Amino acid sequence: MAEPEMKQDALTAEMKLFPWWFFLLWGLLTVLIGLAFLLTPALTLELFVTFLGAYWLVGGIFIIGGLFVDRSSVGLKILLAVVNIFAGLLILLYPIFSTLFLFTFLVLFIGFWAIFIGAVHIWHAWMAQDPGNGVLGAISIVFGILILAKPFVAVALLPFIAGGFCIIAGLATLYIARGTKSTIAAV
Repeated sequence: MAEPEMKQDALTAEMKLFPWWFFLLWGLLTVLIGLAFLLTPALTLELFVTFLGAYWLVGGIFIIGGLFVDRSSVGLKILLAVVNIFAGLLILLYPIFSTLFLFTFLVLFIGFWAIFIGAVHIWHAWMAQDPGNGVLGAISIVFGILILAKPFVAVALLPFIAGGFCIIAGLATLYIARGTKSTIAAV
């Protein structure tokens, strides 16, 4: 079989796995979530955290239920179940405090991670004599320091950054849906 035919068969197999309308729905949902973050950031963050709390609570209950089917690693599963249920209940009982805490923690993690990644880029730039990597490292470190210097400002901007990212990702997914539908029509 010729290489173009193999690529076409692989593409057709992937399109059967995910039909074009799946990408269309996924893109539309992502754009709607992005708009929600941009238009009602506080409400969307609170709903997102509440959903996360419910997800962890139900996940913990399912882990306990899974013990009736599979008794391997009982101690670890019980620990995971307790942590999930505790975190889920804490978030559901105190959604506003949890929203502030979770996103502040996330922003602090991003700040430290940016500094770490920046240091790795600078080290790589030094070892490989790659000035471009050094510039990326410096930008990453400055970004991390700015986040850590003003974490509450970063938390306040997080919904807008997430909203913009969701809209861009959603539009890209809609473009993929359009291309997938065109490719299916051509096949």
